[in-house]
Amino acid sequence: MTQEERYMGYAIAQAKKALVHEDVPIGCVIVYQDHIIARGYNKRNLKKTTLAHAELDAIAKASKALGDWRLEGCTLYVTLEPCQMCAGAIVQARIPKVVIGCMNPKAGCAGSVLNLLQVQAFNHQVEVVKGIRQEECSELLSSFFRGLRMKNK
Repeated sequence: MTQEERYMGYAIAQAKKALVHEDVPIGCVIVYQDHIIARGYNKRNLKKTTLAHAELDAIAKASKALGDWRLEGCTLYVTLEPCQMCAGAIVQARIPKVVIGCMNPKAGCAGSVLNLLQVQAFNHQVEVVKGIRQEECSELLSSFFRGLRMKNK
């Protein structure tokens, strides 16, 4: 198992925590110097706010852990391609690398709909690695939405 696969496993574990609150299972971890310094998962339904995305939760915790808003030297692992809000926060936090489990063709902003992480006009671009434990991340989301559709019938 590669380092990227191992850390994505921790992000997947975070995603599963969202299921307890019937939130979309998206998880994130931020690694600095080979240590996880922050974890987050989707809490939109729990907190009743659009802002409670896994990446934003983890970025806030990582900033607190490092005592700086700049997260240079960190790698963010997330189970689903970041949306425009989270991609913007990643760029603003100066995170140099993002590792993505599965892509989001309807709303992803790391290459699917847009690629906000690598806009040359911005003062910071992010290295992007895609498809780490893709099947597992994708199945977690598919299973959640399948269950939601059955519940709503």
